Amino acid sequence: MQTLNHAEKIERIRQAIAEKPDGILEALATEYDVPVQTVIECVPAGGAARIDGRHFVDVLTDIADWGDITFICHSKDAVVEFSGPLPKGRIGHGMYNLQGGGQGLSGHLRHENCKSIFLVRRPFMGVDTLSVQFFNADGETIFKIYVGRDEQRRLKQDQIDRFNRLETRFAESAGHA
Repeated sequence: MQTLNHAEKIERIRQAIAEKPDGILEALATEYDVPVQTVIECVPAGGAARIDGRHFVDVLTDIADWGDITFICHSKDAVVEFSGPLPKGRIGHGMYNLQGGGQGLSGHLRHENCKSIFLVRRPFMGVDTLSVQFFNADGETIFKIYVGRDEQRRLKQDQIDRFNRLETRFAESAGHA
């Protein structure tokens, strides 16, 4: 297989997304040996907006009031999903500590490692999705939060509104990828 330079990889990733807009972005990152963030940056205009990672706590604090969401950690070896409310958190001992109280989602997040957050609008497996994706300095995914769905599997309108408000609120640090 020929070795591609960075610009050639970017062009091929953009072509792959155009041909299969609901494909798995992590698979493209693996195929072209680039960080997932690089692939997100190739999503067509209007599909991804960047927020500076310094807003990590503010973004999660907002999402904690959304109700049931889907929280995903996707590595090369596992895709772990949690559906339910995101608990509020607080900073302590160098971590952002989710206050799940033993029920639902809990854990400890290295908030200072988040360098960028992307608000992503794209189809996946034939349905529209909205996600908030958190990335480290290497451009690798820390975790993703997806807008929840109602009983008819439609995106929850109140969460769509909250998602849109996040983008507006952080517009000064946001840029479209």
